[in-house]
Amino acid sequence: MRELRPNDLLEWYDAHARVLPWRISPGDRKAGVRPDPYRVWLSEIMLQQTTVAAVQAYFLKFTKLWPRIEDLAAAEDAAVMAEWAGLGYYARARNLLKCARVVADDYGGVFPKDREALLALPGIGPYTAAALASIAFDQPETVLDGNVERVMSRLFLVETPLPKAKPELMELAAGLTPDLRAGDYAQAVMDLGATICTPKSPACGICPWREPCRARAEGCQAELPKKARKKPKPVRSGIAYLGRRADGAWLVETRPERGLLGGMLGWPGSEWSEDAPVESPPVDAAWRDVGGEVRHTFTHFHLRLSLRVAELGSDVAPLRGHFDIAFDPNALPTVMRKAYDLAIDQMAMRAG
Repeated sequence: MRELRPNDLLEWYDAHARVLPWRISPGDRKAGVRPDPYRVWLSEIMLQQTTVAAVQAYFLKFTKLWPRIEDLAAAEDAAVMAEWAGLGYYARARNLLKCARVVADDYGGVFPKDREALLALPGIGPYTAAALASIAFDQPETVLDGNVERVMSRLFLVETPLPKAKPELMELAAGLTPDLRAGDYAQAVMDLGATICTPKSPACGICPWREPCRARAEGCQAELPKKARKKPKPVRSGIAYLGRRADGAWLVETRPERGLLGGMLGWPGSEWSEDAPVESPPVDAAWRDVGGEVRHTFTHFHLRLSLRVAELGSDVAPLRGHFDIAFDPNALPTVMRKAYDLAIDQMAMRAG
């Protein structure tokens, strides 16, 4: 069996690296062009739990609006949260702002290079610190995302199910991380998992590590990595109240900073519970059930959201929330936008 060599992967990456808006090509890196740590960091935060395809448009918009970390640090929270809407996992956006302000205020707008210093920044965990240190600063740190886990489990025929296998996979990945071109290597191994060593039907015939891959030799590559059986997600229910005045202003609320969708714009509503939701309208009005529900899945549960709509008088004083005459539905997180779209459809049908 052929020796497993990082240089084989780097040669492949030199020819086949994905073109991404936050990335410096391997050719440019060899010519001395250095990555912008701000762009590397921003992309890595956006890519957490989100696909490359979904992130690219958001990344381009963010870097157009806030081209430097100092620009992002000076931005209004509401503006950043509105542009983040649709990416999900909104705690990332809150930590994004906190981190930008720490780097701008305490580090003069320059990210520290050391992994331990990076770990001390808001919203930066072990993976992001390793990715930023390696990609932005060429530090020989080991990245371990889902793509790298899959590559390592197949290369070394690791049959221990995830997540229990993570420490073993990290040790194996660290053993391959080179001292030279560490940033290119980190991106190369992630590209390999994303484009060739894919979850289903891996393209082993064109893989630069096909010869030393133990799983390919055993013919079980598509079965790895193994994963422990997940518990079924619980289902929670709730009610959202969508009220509109005659002048077009909608009754909205800014959700608490802590918790799901923290700091985001949304609709007043009930608690989300596995029990039957309790009616809790934000204002006394002729609320009516639209007859449908919004379904949305979060990390730990499925949500079923019943909707109530009402036309509100100009003199009502809501118990919760505030009226927004300049309301923009595009600023809503996905589940709240689903509620808006369904309510608008039902209102139009009723008017028709």
